[in-house]
Amino acid sequence: MKTFSATPADIDKKWIIIDAEGVVLGRLASIVAMRLRGKHKPSFTPNMDMGDNVIVINADKIQMTGKKRDEKFYWHTGHPGGIKSRTKQEILEGAHPERVVYQAVKRMLPGNRLSRKQMTNLRIYAGTEHGHDAQSPEVLDVKSMNKKNTRS
Repeated sequence: MKTFSATPADIDKKWIIIDAEGVVLGRLASIVAMRLRGKHKPSFTPNMDMGDNVIVINADKIQMTGKKRDEKFYWHTGHPGGIKSRTKQEILEGAHPERVVYQAVKRMLPGNRLSRKQMTNLRIYAGTEHGHDAQSPEVLDVKSMNKKNTRS
């Protein structure tokens, strides 16, 4: 039996919408990263972009455990001499709360060209409105997935 290796003709991408309201940031990021890479598919091939297009709504209403909202900092702007510190709470209350989810998902993917391509399949919105109704996305219930995996 030969090992299956997907080609671009074998790839079937879906559109998935995830409501981030009340979901812990790390759990959300790991589920989104898995969907972006395509590891949930039985025909997963590591060198192909097999993942789905993921839409995350209500990014400003995510949960964090412990004191991470107040004590976890983002430090650098990316430019030389660009050290600036902001807490996650300041970013969530600011103009771009979706950046917290974006960074969490980006850091769960491998750091290569393929993951940069896969990050283009991610759309994050702070509110409930999104402009992707024409793609007829399927709703993925992340809250029920977390309840099955946690211990009582």
